[in-house]
Amino acid sequence: MIHYGVTKTAQLSLARGLAKYVAGSGVTVNSVLPGPTISDGFAEMLKDDVAKTGKSLEEQAKAFVMTHRPSSVIQRAASVAEVANMVVYVCSPQASATSGAALRVDGGVVDDIL
Repeated sequence: MIHYGVTKTAQLSLARGLAKYVAGSGVTVNSVLPGPTISDGFAEMLKDDVAKTGKSLEEQAKAFVMTHRPSSVIQRAASVAEVANMVVYVCSPQASATSGAALRVDGGVVDDIL
């Protein structure tokens, strides 16, 4: 997971630097950090378990979260629409004071405040 941590840190640093670079221009730059999400890729990863257990994709995704991400506050995977809602918000005028932020859409998986 070293490669993931290095690239994620670089992406966050780049977004924060770009936010500072465009300060005062009316442009905002933020990072959206989704947690477990029922995306096409996640569904593909779970397809064998879905076939084996006979559970729905949502049920199998919830079981995955409960097993592998037990700190999740919502105790399930997010939907793609829930992640998209954050993106829609952060791209809207209502988010004009949000810039240089790392915005979690992880269902409360991460316990740390920072």
